[in-house]
Amino acid sequence: MPHTPSATDLNATATKPERSNKINLLGLTPQQLKDWFVELGEKPFRATQLLKWVHQRRVDSFDDMTDLAKSLRDKLKELACIRAPAIRLDQQSGDGTRKFLLELDGGGSVEMVYIPEDDRATLCISSQVGCSLACTFCSTGRQGFNRNLTTAEIVGQLWLAERMIDRAVNHNRAISNVVFMGMGEPLLNFESVVDAATIMLDDNAYGLSRRRVTISTSGIIPAIDRLAERLPVALAISLHAPNDALRDVLVPINQKYPLGDLMAACDRYAKVVPHGAIIYEYVMLEGVNDEPVHAEEMIRLLAPRKDAVKVNLIPFNPFPSSGYKRSSRNRIERFRALLKAAGINTVPRKTRGDDIDAACGQLVGEFEDKARRQERLAHMGLEQIRVTSENH
Repeated sequence: MPHTPSATDLNATATKPERSNKINLLGLTPQQLKDWFVELGEKPFRATQLLKWVHQRRVDSFDDMTDLAKSLRDKLKELACIRAPAIRLDQQSGDGTRKFLLELDGGGSVEMVYIPEDDRATLCISSQVGCSLACTFCSTGRQGFNRNLTTAEIVGQLWLAERMIDRAVNHNRAISNVVFMGMGEPLLNFESVVDAATIMLDDNAYGLSRRRVTISTSGIIPAIDRLAERLPVALAISLHAPNDALRDVLVPINQKYPLGDLMAACDRYAKVVPHGAIIYEYVMLEGVNDEPVHAEEMIRLLAPRKDAVKVNLIPFNPFPSSGYKRSSRNRIERFRALLKAAGINTVPRKTRGDDIDAACGQLVGEFEDKARRQERLAHMGLEQIRVTSENH
């Protein structure tokens, strides 16, 4: 069976991951696994046993699954595997943050970040190799887009982290919160992301609550509505500007899905999620979106829904040729005070892991952009988007 790195085995960096036609069980939802077992002529409850072995005990050898019959284990070895991405780099920040560079089958790399705090431990995971949306302040968006991750590649990130990180903060689990805020736009990889989140929520797998799994989006409105129907977990909106003119530049997807329509979609979503489960992310760019006039526009935008929102003010994390500067602490505090005075729950986010380029907006990975950005956008029905600040 292909090798999967354990907590102490990081020496696979010299070889490429082995490819296989076997079914990777990390990517099957509980229902899909039950259906597959029925196809094999096995009892559905065997799927529950397997889920616990794979996701709760993080076992990758069928021989170790001692409550399964040997005949079933032999069948599984022939047809299936349990294979996570290969760890190519493990960097630790001075603040305890860890960034992992993961190599995928067939080449291409993504990054995931572990962020420990006193009362929680958050894993920031990727959903795409690169990103096609070209937000001008994000280093990942500047690099282009390669492909979507599979469900197994997404779940494999959490599986690896649970295996490697010893710190237990929540019911003997290393990870208490998962955020889809790494590389990529999660809602442009909708099915794989929803299936991955379904596995993370299942009691026989990782048992996370819907409030502890957060899917971030730049504002793909049809997918937000689909998510509300399929799996209403916590939602983070990459807002970053309080008006359409500025957001068209910073977040070009706004040209297709403008703020008025986006806020209406958020209001619909708020009706089906736990109270306060919509977060608005706002990266602070000096002289661009951090003036009092922008705060006043934010207040007008969010005031009608202020009892159900939280705003995260994110210090910009510089990268080469970004063209932007981080807002000063005084500017961020002024912005926060104005929103707070208007009754809007606003929290300045701490910058974590910036000394290893693991902070928000800094994830790049290592990959080649295999298609021109506009061709990719056209394929997704976003062809009218113009990157208005390509050379900002």
